[in-house]
Amino acid sequence: MARARRLLDLIEILRRHRYPVTGAALAEQLCISLRTLYRDIALLQEQGADIEGEPGLGYVLRPGFMLPPLMFSEEEIEALVLGSRWVADRTADERLSAAARNAVAKIAAVLPADLRDTLDATALMVGPRAAPTAGETGLPHIRQAIRDERKIIIAYQDAEGTPSSRVVWPFAVAFFEHVRIICAWCELRKDYRHFRVDRIVTLTSTDQRYPRRRHALMKEWRETLKY
Repeated sequence: MARARRLLDLIEILRRHRYPVTGAALAEQLCISLRTLYRDIALLQEQGADIEGEPGLGYVLRPGFMLPPLMFSEEEIEALVLGSRWVADRTADERLSAAARNAVAKIAAVLPADLRDTLDATALMVGPRAAPTAGETGLPHIRQAIRDERKIIIAYQDAEGTPSSRVVWPFAVAFFEHVRIICAWCELRKDYRHFRVDRIVTLTSTDQRYPRRRHALMKEWRETLKY
């Protein structure tokens, strides 16, 4: 077992126990010698882990410790890389794409060498995206409006091509394989509505905050999906 993986497993075992665990029990679970366990405990303590105890008495990890350089398993790294590649390569939102690439670079910078090799060599790939639709260029403005809890004005065409002008309170964007959907409260319909981004003809940001918190809208909207 790679040392980085072993240290992560040791942290996870200690997290599961509220009371001290003997060194012998920890070594048995990790399939290592007591001498190796003591070295691993000392290394984690040097990195800031609040592990209390000593040989013969047992060890306990106090709450609140995170271990950023070792916090991912190989499967978790593959999931992160696959997700970031999807965002980077399959969306027309250039700022979101750049953010995904930057996030992977930051993760790589703090990973131990063996896990960094896993990140660089992952075999999970993302296929090429279709040509972006015109409406997708408004995604950065939509995301900003969601963060700021502000209304937007859209000129919209439904599936039959019927145009309408809407003032909406956007609170979420759903990314499907071929379409992006805005979840919003529509002032025209006085109800929750879903708008395909590729059917938005024009989009205007406003400085008007909508009168309810985004989390409250999200919670109420989820309740409507149950019926």
